[in-house]
Amino acid sequence: MTEKILILDFGSQVTQLIARRVRELNIYCEIHPYNKVPQIGADVKGIILSGSPCSVREEDSPRVDMSLFRGKLPVLGICYGAQLLAFTAGGDVFNTGHREYGRAKMVKVAESPLLAEVSDNSQVWMSHGDTIMALPEEFELIASTESVKVAAFHVKGEQTYGIQFHPEVTHSLEGSQMLKNFTVGICGCSQDWTAGHFVDTTVAALKEQLGDDKVVLGLSGGVDSSVAAVLIHKAIGKNLYCIFVDNGLLRKNEFEDVLESYKDLGLNVKGVNSKDQFYAALAGLTDPEAKRKAIGKTFIDVFDQESHLIEDVKWLGQGTIYPDIIESVSTKGPSQTIKSHHNVGGLPDYMKLKVVEPLKALFKDEVRLVGKSLGIPQFILGRHPFPGPGLGIRILGDVTAEKVQILQEVDHIFINGLKSKGLYDNVWQAGAMLLPIQSVGVMGDERTYERVVALRAVSSVDGMTADWCHLPYEFLAEISNEIINKVKGVNRVVYDISSKPPATIEWE
Repeated sequence: MTEKILILDFGSQVTQLIARRVRELNIYCEIHPYNKVPQIGADVKGIILSGSPCSVREEDSPRVDMSLFRGKLPVLGICYGAQLLAFTAGGDVFNTGHREYGRAKMVKVAESPLLAEVSDNSQVWMSHGDTIMALPEEFELIASTESVKVAAFHVKGEQTYGIQFHPEVTHSLEGSQMLKNFTVGICGCSQDWTAGHFVDTTVAALKEQLGDDKVVLGLSGGVDSSVAAVLIHKAIGKNLYCIFVDNGLLRKNEFEDVLESYKDLGLNVKGVNSKDQFYAALAGLTDPEAKRKAIGKTFIDVFDQESHLIEDVKWLGQGTIYPDIIESVSTKGPSQTIKSHHNVGGLPDYMKLKVVEPLKALFKDEVRLVGKSLGIPQFILGRHPFPGPGLGIRILGDVTAEKVQILQEVDHIFINGLKSKGLYDNVWQAGAMLLPIQSVGVMGDERTYERVVALRAVSSVDGMTADWCHLPYEFLAEISNEIINKVKGVNRVVYDISSKPPATIEWE
């Protein structure tokens, strides 16, 4: 039985950061919407209540039945979670008209295990409109800041705590210590959730789940599908059948390179060239969502056709990871669709396969750690994420074989340049976009009117937020010069300096 911390999400933009900080302590945790609290069994060691953009004073603000866990398990309320604990117990929470946002100095008012080994005047990060003005009688104050009297509290006779600030963000300099105090010191978590532990328990669970059944899995050459394949192979061996589809939207030479890289992993992999089928499905389409759906449908058609060539397949293996799951669940019903996802919910009923997703509890960096413990080569684990629809969503407008070939050449120069200059591993994801515009240029003594490409390189931890990489000017100049000189049809290169949010990493 794996012990865990439950995080109840009230809609905060940084709830995932709470989970990441807890996972960094080698403690397993799960995020669940506040209105879908799972069964609380003996494996649950504590509850964390997240922040929220809502006010506890609003009639339709998110609420949870505190009697499910208060007084029974350790509870930590963060920001809105702390306000909700106080408000539902009879405390006063008001909007003072002054939203507090930014750094503050926390001063201890009373000794508390939550603040053990945390220095006085520790920097914390505030982000709230409402303020707890008066605590219920059974609540005791344990910390304040200059402008907020109730910065942290404890409920007498319970292991229930609330903090007005956000310990999960890096601006709270000792936030990780506070989360360790709660999860390890107060909840008693043993910190044994490691990559090796995950492999052992997952392989054992897969053996029990799959038995002698056959599994088919679509490989992409990326980190997630590779690690998922090796995990399943470790459990069922030759009963795993991997299919790698060339959709005509891969990077230059990627189909051949990926097939070659899998030879040493002992996987049973079949390569399928379906370029023409994908190009036909994309003909004339310019809307990004329409292109994604056409690529997804064609992939499923090809995959279904290949799967039927294998007798008695019962399961579909997928490399779905935790952010895919979280992004597909909202605290208030279905989220607004930013873009359709190629992993979650993409399986049509007619395939009649059960789904096995061995990585669905992991963040991307955790997938890499698991892959390392499985002995997967670094050149696979260190590979940048690459979108499921491939270059199809990096070519703005309609997709043709000619445009794919141009973008493949541009992308090849950019990625190889990052590798040769030792910059590749400092970048989370990089790629090139072919824009649906042309610009005037001069080559030799001739006027040109040719295509524009945009280069994109971002830094991130898990892709949920990202910042543009400040690549050296000399490098960008060199790459731009090489692209314009070597790729026929391109006469202008631009560099994308947008962060996520508000921009996404991909352009479509």
